[in-house]
Amino acid sequence: MSQDGRLLVARPLTAAAFSPYGDVITGADTGGRAINAGTSRRIEMPDPDLLDQDGRPSLSVFRAQAPTLPLDLVVLERHRHGSQTFLPLGAVGYIVVVALGDAAPDLATLAAFDADGRTGITLRRGVWHHPLIALANGDFAVLERRGAEVDCDLVALAGGWSLVAGH
Repeated sequence: MSQDGRLLVARPLTAAAFSPYGDVITGADTGGRAINAGTSRRIEMPDPDLLDQDGRPSLSVFRAQAPTLPLDLVVLERHRHGSQTFLPLGAVGYIVVVALGDAAPDLATLAAFDADGRTGITLRRGVWHHPLIALANGDFAVLERRGAEVDCDLVALAGGWSLVAGH
């Protein structure tokens, strides 16, 4: 745990609570439209933001190793030119740590969300976030921008924050 004991408690991921940082991707919505001769429903999600600065979509699998909680939070990153989408494979739960801010994270907006393994997220461009925190070892499909310019700013997280699960 951090030396000064600043705890960030993960709260349940909801579309409303997460909206300042990005979008929640879930099939829980009963809307959509029938496709494939009625064997499937298509539920539209917001388009990813990947094309700035001659970017193109890049789809990868991240193989995550679960850390022990509480976890000392020491770094945040952001992608200025595109969004980043995480989709858990195999029902792996995870925690998303995010903050808003221009040149640096605004710690007044620092938040953590506990996502179940059936829900994905898209982080908006410019949103500060901690690298992937899986609650169990597992794989995530990640859709992000690839381009000639590396698009990942890193900043040390000041203040001695530790993350704890909310449940």
